[in-house]
Amino acid sequence: MTLRLLLVDALNLVRRIHAAVPEGDGDALCLRCQQALRKALNLHQPSHAILVWDGGHEQSWRRRLYPDYKAQRKPMPEDLAQLLPRLRAEMEATGIRSVQQADVEADDLIGTIAHKVAQHGGQVMILSTDKGFGQLHCDAIGQWDHFAGSAIDADSLQSRVGVAPAQLLDFWALAGDSGNGIPGVPGIGKKTAQKLLSEYGSLAQLFAGPLPEGKLGEKLAHHQQQARMSYALVRLRRDLQLGLDLKQFRRETP
Repeated sequence: MTLRLLLVDALNLVRRIHAAVPEGDGDALCLRCQQALRKALNLHQPSHAILVWDGGHEQSWRRRLYPDYKAQRKPMPEDLAQLLPRLRAEMEATGIRSVQQADVEADDLIGTIAHKVAQHGGQVMILSTDKGFGQLHCDAIGQWDHFAGSAIDADSLQSRVGVAPAQLLDFWALAGDSGNGIPGVPGIGKKTAQKLLSEYGSLAQLFAGPLPEGKLGEKLAHHQQQARMSYALVRLRRDLQLGLDLKQFRRETP
């Protein structure tokens, strides 16, 4: 039987639901998070499921590479931070166990787990609204937006970002991503990045040949290393040594 794994980007789900419930209503937040998980389990019918929690970015490899990574992000609301232990326990009561590693971002955990399961013939569904997971999409790895009730696929990514999924990393390397503190190339916005990728195909091909003439070419030449660093920052890890036994995450009856 094919392994079917549901990977839940836990804080992505929690924070979106938290924003929609009255402040301080922990009971409502816990209930709605449980309902979301049960709906996902019923819909996708996974054989295995994992709640993946963020281990923090303050000491992550990305922060070491670029100290301003996510530096402008607002901290977690205090009421949510205090509720997290209870919230996590009640979400696990749906029959899904958790994974978290100190100083390792949930995105990299998801990237590594999804990649390894796909390599071994399994099917993966990522429950998250984060468009960064588009770089993982393939026949074996899909993504589901719980709030829209629909898949995030090549067409939806193209409409949101303006480039093909295969060009997502190249796009952010050029245009940056202010929400995550990815610098990109100063002075190059979304439209210019889209135009460059439509002409050159990828960041590697752009820097492999003669650069555009004029100020645009000068910007690219001057900030080439920053663009390559930005590419590294947005690329999800697929090679973490996790030591997980997927048998532990076989779906349980709550």
